[in-house]
Amino acid sequence: MKNRITALFGTEHPVIQAGMVWASGWRLASAASNSGILGLIGAGSMYPEVLREHIRKCHKATDKPFGVNVPLLYPDIEQLMDIIVEEGVKIVFTSAGNPKTWTSFLKEKGITVVHVVSSVKFALKAEEAGVDAVVAEGFEAGGHNGREETTTFTLIPMVKERITVPLIAAGGIATGRGMLAAMVLGADGVQVGSRFVASTEASSHDNFKQRVVEAGDGDTRLTLKELAPVRLLRNKFYEEVQELYGRGASAEELKTLLGRGRAKRGMFEGDLEEGELEIGQVAGLIRDIKPVAEIVRDILTEFDLVKKGLCQLAN
Repeated sequence: MKNRITALFGTEHPVIQAGMVWASGWRLASAASNSGILGLIGAGSMYPEVLREHIRKCHKATDKPFGVNVPLLYPDIEQLMDIIVEEGVKIVFTSAGNPKTWTSFLKEKGITVVHVVSSVKFALKAEEAGVDAVVAEGFEAGGHNGREETTTFTLIPMVKERITVPLIAAGGIATGRGMLAAMVLGADGVQVGSRFVASTEASSHDNFKQRVVEAGDGDTRLTLKELAPVRLLRNKFYEEVQELYGRGASAEELKTLLGRGRAKRGMFEGDLEEGELEIGQVAGLIRDIKPVAEIVRDILTEFDLVKKGLCQLAN
């Protein structure tokens, strides 16, 4: 399938593997790119020199386009951006911050820039900042979310009405049916995160992958809105957060409970009780752990089958 997204990134298909913390290392990104979609390295959980190592290994593992996702609130953001330029990365997705801060710098270096937003307001600000495309992510998504709590399939058509740059849908998309639905609503492509957590190549811990596969309807919750809204699987840590809420805890008390390294402990080290287990609502549709190439093939095959069925229905 060729469209504005495949033309922008030089990929075969308008699908992006999300750059997730503790899951999206060079193995996942290169496998995604080798499967004809855009793979992203998630810089949010990497020290600068670790990111450099992952970029270099990704260059060796694929000759296809890949990119890096950079949360703009990262404390060593200047070092990350310098490394991205030095190592010849051609595509950068930014999130969690003001796109005006780095978009011009990156574009002057010949880098394609995409920004992740959770509202029409921020989509317009991203376009004004000069980004090449926008990811509109609904609050079904895993990990850190926008405060608006707008669902993906409500957000996509609203953003589509207001921007002219290519639009990528994210949040709650893990299947070909979801991909087709998002594109019918106006998306030019989709970004898939949670499904790739449960892949062979993801760097997330096997315990976490298995917990994702076991998740069902209602097993995730959006919480910690006073700090930064995050969607988590319910576990002992989540219940401790709820107990604090029940006692009317302050933001400072919540921050003390959260501490440092909760996400790493859960998703990377496999502590299913004390760790943060960030995943989207769509985990309830994920049934198995398999190689990236198979996941991509499943999504595209279902997309084509459902699209053909709808065409027949229309006739």
